[in-house]
Amino acid sequence: MSDEIKKNSYSADSIQALEGMEHVRMRPSMYIGDTGVRGLHHLVYEVVDNSIDEALAGHCDTIGVFINEDNSISVEDNGRGIPVDMHKKEGVSALEVVMTKIGAGGKFDKDSYKVSGGLHGVGVSCVNALSDHLKATVFRDGKVYEQEYEKGKAMYPVKQVGETTKRGTMVTFSPDKTIFTQTTEYNYDTIAARMRELSFLNKGITITLTDKRFTKENGDYEGEVFHSKEGLKEFVKFLDAGREPIISHVISMEHEKGEIPVEVALVYNTSYSENIFSYVNNINTHEGGTHLQGFRMGLTRTLKKYADASGLLDKLKFEIAGDDFREGLTAIISVKVQEPQFEGQTKTKLGNREVVSPVSQAVSEMLENYLEENPNDARIIVQKVILAAQARHAAKKAREMVQRKTVLGGGGLPGKLSDCSEQDPAKCEVYLVEGDSAGGTAKQGRDRNFQAIMPLRGKILNVEKAMHHKVFENEEIRNIFTALGVTIGTEEDSKALNIEKLRYHKVIIMCDADVDGSHIATLILTFFFRFMRELIEGGHVYIAAPPLYLVKKGNKKEYAWTDDQRDLANERMGGSAGIQRYKGLGEMNAEQLWETTMDPSFRTLRQVTIDSLAEADRVFSMLMGDEVPPRREFIEKNAVYANIDA
Repeated sequence: MSDEIKKNSYSADSIQALEGMEHVRMRPSMYIGDTGVRGLHHLVYEVVDNSIDEALAGHCDTIGVFINEDNSISVEDNGRGIPVDMHKKEGVSALEVVMTKIGAGGKFDKDSYKVSGGLHGVGVSCVNALSDHLKATVFRDGKVYEQEYEKGKAMYPVKQVGETTKRGTMVTFSPDKTIFTQTTEYNYDTIAARMRELSFLNKGITITLTDKRFTKENGDYEGEVFHSKEGLKEFVKFLDAGREPIISHVISMEHEKGEIPVEVALVYNTSYSENIFSYVNNINTHEGGTHLQGFRMGLTRTLKKYADASGLLDKLKFEIAGDDFREGLTAIISVKVQEPQFEGQTKTKLGNREVVSPVSQAVSEMLENYLEENPNDARIIVQKVILAAQARHAAKKAREMVQRKTVLGGGGLPGKLSDCSEQDPAKCEVYLVEGDSAGGTAKQGRDRNFQAIMPLRGKILNVEKAMHHKVFENEEIRNIFTALGVTIGTEEDSKALNIEKLRYHKVIIMCDADVDGSHIATLILTFFFRFMRELIEGGHVYIAAPPLYLVKKGNKKEYAWTDDQRDLANERMGGSAGIQRYKGLGEMNAEQLWETTMDPSFRTLRQVTIDSLAEADRVFSMLMGDEVPPRREFIEKNAVYANIDA
């Protein structure tokens, strides 16, 4: 058969029957979401989820997570230890089955686990498939058992290697560099945020995180211990550390309705944002779902009933809406479901209809009791609701003004926007540039075909401290909405963002590389997080990285983004090179700005992503809110990473 006929034929020989492990390695994104930074860290969470499942079943209370010197990961628990006896059907050890067969494991046996965590449910076998090397050590029945694997395949049968008084399982793995080509370096803060979250969601469990890559002055490794006695109540306090509460207590409860354990904690604060985080079996369902629907029903119905009975709504000239009950609310809902059904684009929206009623009933009972026992707090909450309703009406008018000025309304683009000629949004990008001076340089240096420039005057409004109608009345913010072509607010959901008409698929924040520039970038990011989160979640928001130095000697020149790069460039030029420190974008000419920060073939853009909504909310509220102590503590802890000019 000729090569051409072979190429075009479609027969039984064309069908590849991939074994489970091979399929994971060929299509890793189907199992862990992606092979970038997020997917890399998801490997850790899958292994930890196995230990959490042991804890949920009542067999484990301590989990240790280690980032080793070689950037491998070890996870150890004091659970029962994965069984090592022979699996009758597979003809190999149960440990080998768990480690090498997709879908194998005790969590599918309802007698072993009532509920289990893990978003994709693929477990440790998937981690094994995507690792260069994995070693499983089991402490069980007084003995130590061991088996090692390469790229998901066992190197030898399970063997006994010693005796012990311990029990549990330890898994150590090294991600495969041929699959995780972007990076295989783990970020301590990312893992710490998830471990902290898990400790709040599973109170009583102790999770230790140890980073063996770094040692303190006393010789100990860097690390933290996460343990929560009060669970979600503590979680809410942690998230709201940068906000001022308006009621005296965190309202919380634990309930089991219809075999569905429901845990809720909430507090009202002086902010104007709604911050509700929902979890199913420890999974952050950031698209919401039926448990969130049940929470909102219970909250709105109970508060509306109380507000009507209080007489405080009598003078109000318009109806209270559901949004009004949630302004200034920080809440966490956690449910455990035996067989969760996920929907939505990222499979993080709960679809189980049977969850709505138990959550709604539990929230109603909790609130009724609290409002009855705390009349002063009840009155404060209702007054907050009334203020929110009045602000919503003001914001609606301000939003309509924004809508009229968008491209859809025919009001034209902002005068300051220098648009590009390309019409396909997927090929277009807009730079939000700090100041008219830098904006002018960027206009001269850009490629007019696909790059638009939008100068911003000084520091935009801090939306964390502003009522919604003040946000929409702000000229700079109105110009951003108009330039991007997005609209906000519908009758059904006043906070919904419509990005169908988004005019640029890359929105790039370009500020000076100094303290003021960092503050302006943070203000813009806070605005995007609170009012245009869909842009961040869609991967449309970036931060430009202008260089800090120009190192020049004779005809040679190099740009440097760090002090180390500056010193190396100076060495390469034989020392005594001229070094120019860029304190702002305005110090560069158009050609320099293009070749360092705007030329797609050379520039560095940092994509803004959200690993954890709860953690992002906490950091923004802390950095941009009124409370000084948490902000000071955060800055002191992270000052080593900050670039602060003298």
